[in-house]
Amino acid sequence: MSAAGNKLGQLLLKQGLIKQEALDKALDHQEKNKTRLGNSLVSLGHINEKVLATFLSKQFGIPAISLDGVSVKAEVAKLIPRSLCEKHHMVPLSVENNKILVAVADPSNLTVSDDIRFLCNMDPQIYLATEGAIGKLIARTYDALGNSLQDELEKMTQKGQSDESGVTVEAKAKPESGVSIENDNEGDKPVIRLINKLFVEAVRRKSSDIHIEPFENYSRIRLRIDGSLYEVMRLPPQFKASTPARIKVMSELDISEKRLPQDGRLALKTKTGKLDVRVSVLPTMFGEKVVMRLLSQSTKTPDLSQSGFEEQQLQAFRKAALQPYGMVLVTGPTGSGKSTTLYGVLSELNQPDVNISTVEDPVEYNMAGINQTQMKEAIGMNFAAALRSLLRQDPDIIMVGEIRDHETAEIAIKASLTGHMVFSTLHTNDAPGTISRLLHMGLEPFLITAALTLVEAQRLIRVNCPHCSEPDPRVTEKELLSAEVPQEWIGKFTALRGKGCEECGNTGYIGRRGIYEVMPMTENLRNLIIKGANTDTLKEAAIAEGLITLRQGALLKLFRGETTLEEVLNNSRPDGDLIKK
Repeated sequence: MSAAGNKLGQLLLKQGLIKQEALDKALDHQEKNKTRLGNSLVSLGHINEKVLATFLSKQFGIPAISLDGVSVKAEVAKLIPRSLCEKHHMVPLSVENNKILVAVADPSNLTVSDDIRFLCNMDPQIYLATEGAIGKLIARTYDALGNSLQDELEKMTQKGQSDESGVTVEAKAKPESGVSIENDNEGDKPVIRLINKLFVEAVRRKSSDIHIEPFENYSRIRLRIDGSLYEVMRLPPQFKASTPARIKVMSELDISEKRLPQDGRLALKTKTGKLDVRVSVLPTMFGEKVVMRLLSQSTKTPDLSQSGFEEQQLQAFRKAALQPYGMVLVTGPTGSGKSTTLYGVLSELNQPDVNISTVEDPVEYNMAGINQTQMKEAIGMNFAAALRSLLRQDPDIIMVGEIRDHETAEIAIKASLTGHMVFSTLHTNDAPGTISRLLHMGLEPFLITAALTLVEAQRLIRVNCPHCSEPDPRVTEKELLSAEVPQEWIGKFTALRGKGCEECGNTGYIGRRGIYEVMPMTENLRNLIIKGANTDTLKEAAIAEGLITLRQGALLKLFRGETTLEEVLNNSRPDGDLIKK
């Protein structure tokens, strides 16, 4: 802990702005994440960012400034490089009378003034602003300086890069070494710089996938953000070959093979950490389509309490996970957050006296203290083979990335019946439908009822932007009732929708949260399964025992103003006559 951090903490305590317990937690967070104390206090919610800025302004005698609506001229921004601004949490504002006006977040950082004098040969005039506002102004200012994809496209077009046969790239990037995408080397070929900037833009926008799609007269680039695709640019037809060629070189695929699909992977290094990129190349009518899935190699594990579970659902899920043996299945379509939920529960169970092992394809989070095994289908290392070997490793808890076939399902169930706690995922529409899926895989009903502890189904819905949400006048009472909103709710809440702003990229949404269907296996449900009850009968019985369905979970978030009616309808099916209005 720095002396400045210690002094700040004591000052805040003295003024009664924080409590000792909050300070202790912030100091621990500061040590683990190597941040400033003020940033840790704000991140943990112990103090408001604006309150902290006002306090620092009074203590250091530096005037505070709001950066709302502030724009920085290009000639001013070029005086101080972006890397230095991000390092010191500062941003230049303007130049007046041979002085450069600068907003800083940490007034105790004495090296800021020295660095500015050395770079600009001008004396700095310091103002205080919140770290969040400074970060946003840095992004707006320096992204506009030529870091945009469109600017790079214009450079490529001007230089006339039109090699239809593909581009030979000098630097061959091996996945294990990692490619740095932050360095903008002017000596690189334009297509290389374009791909690098595409990755940077995807990371900045928190995209999960990049789509590069060739058509007759152009190639379209789209990013998947919060589950939806957004077009970010179009490439002229002369770049249809060079763009996938560069990506194939980076992921060590066959650059000469354009007739067959290819799959590969590469690792990227960014300022925020490492990314594992899965690459899929598919021939189409007008060229090769490339889809890249971005997976963060972060060690930060998800928090179940922040995922979107209703309180009673979270209690039931944790109770099942704490059982000494049995099976918990997390179900839903691809991209519904199943792996994130499993990582969240494993992080809670991860203790020194517990042996946790996983078999995954791919390993999406690196978790300290957990033995994680990557599948390699090409050499016969599939889920079933790995699971057999895993049972000889004396595990207490096993996580199987996905149950894809009868063999894997049978081994997983036998493991749960021999004293192991097994977690896995399955592709089904809802929790009761999981039973039918397992039966269709060839499992006996008595095995399912003996092994299964709980089934959880989930979807991800987009969350309204807190900065621009407002009442949605288009939503009528008739539409609400049609969506199965209970009659007693009508008039007690207002449907909200984000109108779009700079904070949310004009989408109206920021991030996604889960909606869940948590179904513990009760004696009644087990008896119905043995008797051969269908999915509707199981669901009706589960609802009678307190099951919150996916539609009900989504409507609760609508009631609280967290999402829109459109998201409710797009991500959950109606319950129909199973729910009494």
